[in-house]
Amino acid sequence: MKVLLQHVAHARSGDKGNTSNISVFAYEPEFYDLLKTQLTAERLKAFYRAAIKGEVLRYEVDNIQALNFVAHGALGGGVSRSLCLDNYGKALSAAILGFEIEVPDSLAHKLHGQHLLKPVQRVDENLTA
Repeated sequence: MKVLLQHVAHARSGDKGNTSNISVFAYEPEFYDLLKTQLTAERLKAFYRAAIKGEVLRYEVDNIQALNFVAHGALGGGVSRSLCLDNYGKALSAAILGFEIEVPDSLAHKLHGQHLLKPVQRVDENLTA
């Protein structure tokens, strides 16, 4: 089943200059392998579309079941250079929780916020509905 990342992990972030640091932590050890397989640097960059201009590097932190992404060119030049407040580090970590991830049905009972689960609709489906 496809669910939003918010049911599988939580995220923290920060920013320094024009670089954002986004960390994603699996809620359960069983979810960590799913994250490592599905949440690649390329897919994270694509998720943000044109907001991230530079390279995205991913670091695996296995002992705490976390992925750390360093996104260069993600902050419109940095806090002091941009008039756009929506894309700073904290907003980027909140947004990634909307990333879709495939979870086996056998792990459904471990998902967080199960009362919030609903079928994931693709953006293009919403536009044509």
